[in-house]
Amino acid sequence: MHYHPAQITQLVDHLFRHESGKMVSVLSRLLGLQNLETAQDIVQDVLLQAMSTWPYNGVPDNAAGWLYRVAKNKAIDFLRREKKFKKLSPEYTYLLESEYSLSPTVNNLFLENEVKDSQLRMMFACSHPSIPEESQIALTLKTLCGLTAYEIAKAFLTTEETVSKRIYRAKEKIRTEKIELVVPEGHELSDRLDAVLKALYLLFNEGYNSSHPDQLIREDLCEEAMRLVYLLTQHNITNLSRTNALLSLMCFQSSRLQARLDDKGNIILLKYQDRKKWFQPLMQKGFFYLDLATENFDFSPYHLEAAIASLHASAESFENTNWRSIYQLYEILYRLEPSPIVALNKAIASAYANDKESALEQLQKIKGLENYYIYYTSIGEIYFELHNYESAKKYYETALSLTSSRSEQQLLLTKINNCFPVNN
Repeated sequence: MHYHPAQITQLVDHLFRHESGKMVSVLSRLLGLQNLETAQDIVQDVLLQAMSTWPYNGVPDNAAGWLYRVAKNKAIDFLRREKKFKKLSPEYTYLLESEYSLSPTVNNLFLENEVKDSQLRMMFACSHPSIPEESQIALTLKTLCGLTAYEIAKAFLTTEETVSKRIYRAKEKIRTEKIELVVPEGHELSDRLDAVLKALYLLFNEGYNSSHPDQLIREDLCEEAMRLVYLLTQHNITNLSRTNALLSLMCFQSSRLQARLDDKGNIILLKYQDRKKWFQPLMQKGFFYLDLATENFDFSPYHLEAAIASLHASAESFENTNWRSIYQLYEILYRLEPSPIVALNKAIASAYANDKESALEQLQKIKGLENYYIYYTSIGEIYFELHNYESAKKYYETALSLTSSRSEQQLLLTKINNCFPVNN
């Protein structure tokens, strides 16, 4: 099948998001986690080969299968060439030393069940307690999810340099601590699962509100985050209440994706969205996983966020939303997780549950969001609704200077133009 070169680039990028984490996980299991960079180099070579050959030979009918086959061949070539089996995964050393068992061993690890198992192992290896939490999450997003340092930096509200240093430190810990691809047990499992879930939560958020200048929504990232959380629900040891709560939240949020942009790619705010476009099957999944999450009492912030999303999902309109309950849930969430982002959302809910003056007071007390455009947009929005158009315009303009998203810039320019008493 022949594609335009730009379409091939887009296809390879899509496949990279979906398949690179799987291939890196399998190859790291095969080569040993100490050789993570080698595994990543092999996968990068596979994707470069796709970019260079598909424009001439056409895209294979089973593009993902083609990538897996080339990855297997490159791994086998590497193993034959290096012959450093003792430095590889001890689990497979004896199988890789024999030419008779080398290819079958590699092929077996690329079977679907083994790929899933490798991903699960990789998730927990990236969240090893020897690695600082922020480095754990950065490594997971980079290794399993294919995010760039820039995308991860946006999720953390930090710089690319900081993220690159975190990933480097995580890899150094893997090397010096000789961390292996194993799934932990007992209390250690619970602690490390929290880091895994947080990374997947951030991955979903990057897809829901992307750092890409020309693409506000990246459904492929949302889908990948949901796929990995769903994978966790399929294993008895990780099918916990908070895992189902996070999947519930993602289902509710994803159900609204098609209503967030108009035909020209302009943002449609929640209050103006056509709720008939909210995808009902995903909403029902959201309620289903929320019910599962409440069967066993394992309370987490994801339970609260999913409950808030469920109130939005069940409301007939923006005006008829149960804002009082949403605000109360945000108050509980803030006590559990007193972050600037939660404080921001709590203040926004307060504007509709209580009054706009107190919400404005809450917003102006928040520290740590000085470079976050949504913070200034939110203040501008409340000033606008209070008919203080001059102040609204000032905050909208500050927000405009802090975002590179074309869709967000267009929305803010429209808001600025609507501050008519200043412009007319």
